[in-house]
Amino acid sequence: MQNFELNNGVTIPMLGLGTFQMSPDQAQKAVVSALESGYRLLDTANAYLNEKAVGRGIRESSVTRQEIFLSSKLWPTVYQDKTAVDKTLQRLGTDHLDLLFLHQPAGDFMAGYRQLEQAYRDGKIKAIGISNFHGKKLTQLLEQAKIKPQVIQVEAHPYYTQSEIREVLTPYGIKLMAWYPLGHGDHSLLNEPLFTKLAQKYGKSNVQIILRWHVQMGFIVIPGSTDPKHIKDNANIFDFELTPEEMAQIAKLDQKKRYYIPNDAREEQYAQMQMDFEAQK
Repeated sequence: MQNFELNNGVTIPMLGLGTFQMSPDQAQKAVVSALESGYRLLDTANAYLNEKAVGRGIRESSVTRQEIFLSSKLWPTVYQDKTAVDKTLQRLGTDHLDLLFLHQPAGDFMAGYRQLEQAYRDGKIKAIGISNFHGKKLTQLLEQAKIKPQVIQVEAHPYYTQSEIREVLTPYGIKLMAWYPLGHGDHSLLNEPLFTKLAQKYGKSNVQIILRWHVQMGFIVIPGSTDPKHIKDNANIFDFELTPEEMAQIAKLDQKKRYYIPNDAREEQYAQMQMDFEAQK
């Protein structure tokens, strides 16, 4: 597995396992499978309700915690809870996180960000992340942050390359981590003739071509799968390289098409949702 370097000098694997929409049982098994297949980056969240299972998967594997880059996300309802970071660590069964995000730009997100900054100073987290931030709230956070974030997690794929956000992030050296990296499984994207042509050329699948495009774009990519074969195949993208001409051809596919439409009303609704994190299995 190859790595990127974050703006604070911490290294992060280019590719990892996302556990969004996985049940606890699925997440635990997927984590074990991923670690056995060479993955070292695992991503979860309070709201996924599978943090405990991710922790169990880590302990069940033969890979030590020190070898793993582990990330999670605080939900807006705990942004003002001074114990939120410690409770997240407890659920995962670890004394630190390599990366901790704010999950949504909702509620008192600056109070949440101050928590992350303090956890960073205390050595409880090695990097700070923000997720789904955009527009004025992204600008506000970057202006007010005493410690600038290392990573932003947003939807990104060849149909939506996040060019505007990347322009904002570039001066800060903030890396983009892509969710929905395969366009939420959109067959139109997966079966683009260009990807089929490149897959034939390199002896890869269309999915592997897209994931390779992500890392060459400089994106950290976290495809989610519960199928051991797919998990293994998703990581098999480091033995070839797309040419600059091929990257330019893929760039023409950008339609600014997204599968999740953020808006303030939805984010405020998320902020009011109550998640029973403690009751998760």
